[in-house]
Amino acid sequence: MAGLLDGKVAIITGAGNGLGEAYAKLFAKEGASVVVNDLGGARDGSGGDRSAAQKVVDAIEAAGGKAVANGDDVSTVQGGENILQAALDNFGKVDILVCNAGILRDKTFANTSEEDWDKVVKVHLKGTYCCALPVWKYMKDHGGGSMVLTSSTSGLYGNFGQANYGAAKAGIYGMMRVMAIEGRKYNIRVMGLAPGAYTRMTSDLPGRLGKEPDPMSLPENVAPGVLYMVSDLAADHSGKVLGVSSRGVREIKMLQTGGFNPGRPYTAQEVAEHASEVFFANAEERTAQTT
Repeated sequence: MAGLLDGKVAIITGAGNGLGEAYAKLFAKEGASVVVNDLGGARDGSGGDRSAAQKVVDAIEAAGGKAVANGDDVSTVQGGENILQAALDNFGKVDILVCNAGILRDKTFANTSEEDWDKVVKVHLKGTYCCALPVWKYMKDHGGGSMVLTSSTSGLYGNFGQANYGAAKAGIYGMMRVMAIEGRKYNIRVMGLAPGAYTRMTSDLPGRLGKEPDPMSLPENVAPGVLYMVSDLAADHSGKVLGVSSRGVREIKMLQTGGFNPGRPYTAQEVAEHASEVFFANAEERTAQTT
């Protein structure tokens, strides 16, 4: 059977471990040639070692697929340009970009240092910009393509101790929405991803320490949802966010209430009186159920 990505070229950032590694291996199995990007740093963004990306490439090639390793830093403009160039030099084009690279420096907001803030925002938000921009320009001039930008429920709903990470991931959501609108005329489809999986980024979260991971929470069970997103199967869904985790695949949307609209000057007291129209009923309970 033909693969869903036969003849396609995909760039995946942060693909030396975890989710990115699972995407790379599945994309290659489905016929794509893959640029496996990974700086090879620690979870907090320190250090670097290209061997992580090369190990994934070796596994893909051993299984009969095509891939090339890249160790450029996603958080620099030059790094993003180099990653695109690796695709063009080795495979002649690019059809798919998955911005997955990320780090964590979790602390409560009051304990966050400027360095913690800047580094996390630089890797996640600026890193998405640095990688997406050159690929966007290429796709704009070569008939289009598909992109998946990785957000998070920490940015969409909020999560204790992740103000820096949540801010960056919420920014990626806004970036995705604008890019999806602008990409329509160029046949560039952009979707947002909020993944949930057991990886080195999440293995020490409360409730997970010392426990074996739920098999459904492994990266291999997130990858099929992302494969769907970059394939032609999702051609009509640009601008949407999918949550993909052990709970399956679901759309996450921004919603608003009917609201209080008096059509005349009003007072703060009147807003309070119409609170049932302004706010979603049981909003706190609904948020808890979705995260």
